Amino acid sequence: MCLAIPARVLEVNGNDAVITVQGVQRTANLMLLEDTVQPGDYILLHAGFALRKWTAAEAQEQEQLLAEVGLGPRD
Repeated sequence: MCLAIPARVLEVNGNDAVITVQGVQRTANLMLLEDTVQPGDYILLHAGFALRKWTAAEAQEQEQLLAEVGLGPRD
């Protein structure tokens, strides 16, 4: 099963972005987005691709739901 997760954008470099997911930095491809993203924005990430831009509230709600089912950050 694949799961799309919220990620926060740290920096944008053309069609790529450095993002953070649960404290881990990764690179995401932004080519599928119609919206412009900037550092501090949130995206829905799946298989290394940003699928949509999210508000901070949407990202927080999704992170809470993931935590409820045991898929949140691990201590």
